[in-house]
Amino acid sequence: MKPEFSVEKTVKERHSVRTYEDRALSAQEKDSLNAYIAGLTNPFSAEVSFRLLETSAAVNGAKLGTYGVIKGARDFVGASAADGELALEALGYSLESLILYATSLGLGTCWLGGTFDRSGFASAMNLKKGHLFPAISPVGHPGEKKRARDTLMRWVAKSDQRKEWSELFFHEGFSKPLAKADAGDFAFALEMLRLAPSAVNKQPWRIVKSRNAYHFYEAKTMKENKLGIDIQRVDVGIGACHFHLAALEKDLPGKFEKLENPDIQAPGSMDYLFSWVMNSL
Repeated sequence: MKPEFSVEKTVKERHSVRTYEDRALSAQEKDSLNAYIAGLTNPFSAEVSFRLLETSAAVNGAKLGTYGVIKGARDFVGASAADGELALEALGYSLESLILYATSLGLGTCWLGGTFDRSGFASAMNLKKGHLFPAISPVGHPGEKKRARDTLMRWVAKSDQRKEWSELFFHEGFSKPLAKADAGDFAFALEMLRLAPSAVNKQPWRIVKSRNAYHFYEAKTMKENKLGIDIQRVDVGIGACHFHLAALEKDLPGKFEKLENPDIQAPGSMDYLFSWVMNSL
């Protein structure tokens, strides 16, 4: 099924919003988000749960349960996943799909993986035992005036920078960069992936095109957080969402699969996660 929004337009419009108008989402906006959530699936067969949360703490604009990072937001969305293989990737995929949909509605969002009151939000979500809860996002109407802190945080996070193709995409192994011409129609899907957000903008995904598949790897550049969660696996899921939505929009062949052995010599810092296997070339 094709996306409900223009992938390129929405990917390029999405940015982290940290200051919001001091008003809640309308009933119609909540209904639209809940309807989209109800239809959300992921290609990794993992159980991902969502909850729209209203917080009265957002009214005073002080801490908001986000240590002052977010101001003015009345509504948040939390996502959790049953622990298991590719669970974090599935969560990243699913929450980013929702975030892009919210962007298409003109709403602001911001991935938060560490700067929020995890225990408070987990309690509000009625988090199930054994479920992973790595991230939330505010969702609301962007404020017209940005705070100086917003600009500083974008600079610290290098939010406006992206790695070059030659650093992310490879051909038949990690020694040869993938040329856009060799990617063919998939160059669009890879470019949408390149523009995806990630923690501290590390862009931990590395993709190797080999014969009839694109193999997705995690470049491990960050340690697990205090909860033992590898947040960069969530990031790879975010990138996979961009890639998949772009492929669906352009009717590109293939599907995600986890292969037993992609038969690629990879550096020790690279962990194989899954592949996009084309139906035909």
